[in-house]
Amino acid sequence: MIAQVATELPFDIDAVRGRLEAAGGGYEVVHTSRGLELGVYVLVAPEPDRQQPHDDDEVYVVLEGSGALEVEGRTVPLERGHTIFVPAGADHRFVGYVGLSLLVVFAKGRGE
Repeated sequence: MIAQVATELPFDIDAVRGRLEAAGGGYEVVHTSRGLELGVYVLVAPEPDRQQPHDDDEVYVVLEGSGALEVEGRTVPLERGHTIFVPAGADHRFVGYVGLSLLVVFAKGRGE
């Protein structure tokens, strides 16, 4: 049996990214549904990444720019096209970034 798929208007990720860049960075949710949150996260140097560990697993997809992600004391270099998984509760933050824009996927409720 094929599951019925709900469709919505496409998310204009580039427009959200542009809006956040113009505002000096930030995070904007573009979709939420049961068990899922999609957002766009833009970091503009020299502002530090001040995020705290999350209650949910997450995946970051680098849309533009480069930098590194420190996860539990390990530094992972990232550039456009890279994707990285961060488990729920892991201490992490982006460092050394230049024009970094990310698509963020949260698996809501899975980190319990």
